[in-house]
Amino acid sequence: MLKLADYLLSTPDIQWRYAAQLGVKNAVGRMPDGHMEEVAESYELLKAMRDTYAEHGFHLAVIEPACPNQKIKRNLPGRDEEIERMITLIGNMGKLGIEVLCYNFTAHFNWVRTRYGILERGGALVTGYNHGDMDQSEITEAGIVSQEALWENMAYLQKAIVPAAEEAGVRLALHPDDPPQPYIQHVGRILTSADAMERAINIVPSKMCGITMCQGTFAIMGEDVISCIQRFGSQGKIHLVHFRDVRGNKNDFHETFHDNGMTDMAACIEAYSRQNVDAYVRVDHVPTMAGEENNRPGYESLGRLYAIGYLKGLMEMQEHCRKGA
Repeated sequence: MLKLADYLLSTPDIQWRYAAQLGVKNAVGRMPDGHMEEVAESYELLKAMRDTYAEHGFHLAVIEPACPNQKIKRNLPGRDEEIERMITLIGNMGKLGIEVLCYNFTAHFNWVRTRYGILERGGALVTGYNHGDMDQSEITEAGIVSQEALWENMAYLQKAIVPAAEEAGVRLALHPDDPPQPYIQHVGRILTSADAMERAINIVPSKMCGITMCQGTFAIMGEDVISCIQRFGSQGKIHLVHFRDVRGNKNDFHETFHDNGMTDMAACIEAYSRQNVDAYVRVDHVPTMAGEENNRPGYESLGRLYAIGYLKGLMEMQEHCRKGA
């Protein structure tokens, strides 16, 4: 079954208090910016991080994202050191009972947005992406990065970390590319379809290697989200869920309130239940609402409160229906 979590930064803030008041017990934690590599390499620092969550009533269930790994993705000098750091992190997570590692394989660019103040319902502000907003003829300092090279580099990584995850008992949750463009400014992106995601997690077949079902990303791929939940859920390959929605397509889209996008969110929850998906779920990319400054587009608090309440309601109704069936 789905287990409700919230994305909580490593330093307690107001969202920690909100999450506790909403009854959230599980945390998706981020290693502190500027110290990710240090924490990834140190059992003691990761333990202290886990213990901080526990002291505030949260089970640190997921680490998101992994430590920096651009050298791995682009086959730069130092990639083996980055891989060893990931292996150390995975081993320490296993020792500390941190169950899931969410990671991606986006080279140079991570998740990309070109607009941060699009008007949603009632004047709420959301982020969006328009492929034409960026000069796609421009070549960045990363140069030209081919999809073929990225697949080779991903195989190199998977062959190293999947056995480590099996040994540690940590589930890997690979995130699709957001946006799922084949190239952004000549930098390839490969995790842009359901078939590509399946290919990636089967480079080294393992029950520990699965995906982050980021609903908004699968939607703008042009995939049927419900079918993807059935496809990956039936294989036991959904290890984390990012519960969010969008309107548009991969070339031009924007985030929405969770009940105002193009996906049947209640049907998603039903599909997870029918496939007996055992995963943590958190809301993502929420609108900035009235009274907020939009200093953290997609990650302010009021929209998150609304989204968590909406998600809890859907989850409780599905559980009620399941018991009554």
